[in-house]
Amino acid sequence: MRLSKLFMPTLKEAPSDAIIASNKLMIRAALARKISNGLYSYLPLGVRVLSKISNIIREEMDAIGSNECIMPILVSKELLTPSGRWERFKKELFRLKDRNDVDMAMGPTHEEAFTITAQNEIQSYKDLPLTLYQIHTKFRDEIRPRFGVIRSKEFTMKDAYSFHITKECLDKTYNDMSRAYTKIFKRMGLDTVSVKADSGAMGGEGSEEFMVLSEVGEETIIFCSKCDYRANVEKANVKKDDEVKSYTDKPLEEVNTPDIKTINDLEKFFNTSSKNFIKSIIYKTEEGEVILVATRGDLEINETKLSNALGGLDIELADEDTVKEVTGARVGFASPIGLKKKIRIFADYSIKSVADAIVGGNKDDTHIKNVNIQRDFNIDVWGDFRTAKESDKCPECGETLYQKKGLELGHIFKLGDKYTQAFNFKVLDENNKEITPIMGCYGIGVNRALASVIEQNYDDKGIIFPISVAPYEAIVVAIDKEGEESFKKAEEIYNALNALKVETMFDDRKERLGVKLNDCDLIGIPMRIIVGKKSLQRGVVEFKLRSSSESVEVKTDEIVEYVKRKKEELFNEINSKL
Repeated sequence: MRLSKLFMPTLKEAPSDAIIASNKLMIRAALARKISNGLYSYLPLGVRVLSKISNIIREEMDAIGSNECIMPILVSKELLTPSGRWERFKKELFRLKDRNDVDMAMGPTHEEAFTITAQNEIQSYKDLPLTLYQIHTKFRDEIRPRFGVIRSKEFTMKDAYSFHITKECLDKTYNDMSRAYTKIFKRMGLDTVSVKADSGAMGGEGSEEFMVLSEVGEETIIFCSKCDYRANVEKANVKKDDEVKSYTDKPLEEVNTPDIKTINDLEKFFNTSSKNFIKSIIYKTEEGEVILVATRGDLEINETKLSNALGGLDIELADEDTVKEVTGARVGFASPIGLKKKIRIFADYSIKSVADAIVGGNKDDTHIKNVNIQRDFNIDVWGDFRTAKESDKCPECGETLYQKKGLELGHIFKLGDKYTQAFNFKVLDENNKEITPIMGCYGIGVNRALASVIEQNYDDKGIIFPISVAPYEAIVVAIDKEGEESFKKAEEIYNALNALKVETMFDDRKERLGVKLNDCDLIGIPMRIIVGKKSLQRGVVEFKLRSSSESVEVKTDEIVEYVKRKKEELFNEINSKL
């Protein structure tokens, strides 16, 4: 590609609303442009990178026997209703009506469409297992689009769905997919970690996320300092606190606590640690049930775990009127002791370690001391409802946990029969008996992968693309103007490299050399060849890798073969990590 013909409007400065490196560099390097909040257009260089990322995904999906399809972007309310996701995706769906007043939505994912497709064509166990996938556009009405294409309203996703007769068969495909994902991200030049995760609105029994460690990541990953345990904070468990074997027999004592509004205030007032408090929070489920959740005072309630314990129901903090009705007090003084209305009490295991606890008094400006959980109130549901944090103990080996920020690139689920059951999808087994197939679901964010590549590969001059996803593999820069001998030689090298299947750009623009070199560094092409009259007089050209600070001189008649060998070396470096 000649740069004189390429639409590549690079910028010296990023827009003021671009915050993170990938967003700034994608705009400056003319990969993308922001059209409006959460919506981006992709320019020619960006399209080439997305295409290479998609092709890597496609090759590895095909290698494990997956079949590519394309589903409609529009989905109907009728299609999303059996699975419950028309209601579950309350605000995330972009909803519309067609001219016949039929409710429609822009597809957020396509479990239902793939399930219907398989159901209409598959009758027997002989047709299974089957894995179908697409690389297609998705839409979600994000409450707060940010970080450029990392969280946008429209994005490209690879979503795959597998269908099986047995759990053993699903496990095999799930494991094949996990290995394929690891290979996909390594081929992109990305360092990722896989972590246990929560299935969220997708449903299912088992789940694994593939993360890039990044300070701009929206996810918190919990790691064990000794063993291989790692999990998304929504999923992460901790070693259960040892149960207190004996409590003192002190009587309950009400304490007047005026103007006490926070845990810190309570610590000062009682001159004790927050670990000696039991914190009680009132929630309401989407079905209207009001519950109380108790955890140790220094911990936070993990609402994902709580929702899962309630069968996946959405939950929200109860409003002030509901809290008053249930406890008799305003928010901040709730307690499992002496509730005005009987509700279910959920307790995190952590409160078992608290002796002579301090709790709210279910009365304004009042707390209660000397609480004995075995004596003073009953728990309806025990569970792990806490958010794991640094310094907690690993649930597998007991060593200390620590945390890092991560950006989710891929997510794989064992869906079970959530969708096939919803659509009454049946097939005949070996005994000619009708059974319900089970499913797996496997997603990769293509745009996020592009942003993550940049987040892991840049310097103060611009992007440093791995050769596997770079828009072009090499760029030839002509120092002198068209018509001069050196320009002709640069053009000759450019044509020869393309003939050898080295994807090459030719900077033939009427620009100063400084502008050309700055653009080379900014757009991150892996190999650069500079051709000028002075070097040609000595029979050499200048070669430089974008990833290196050093340049070398190569004989003019050897440069084409030299670049070809360097390309092979760069790919071999990536492949050696597979």
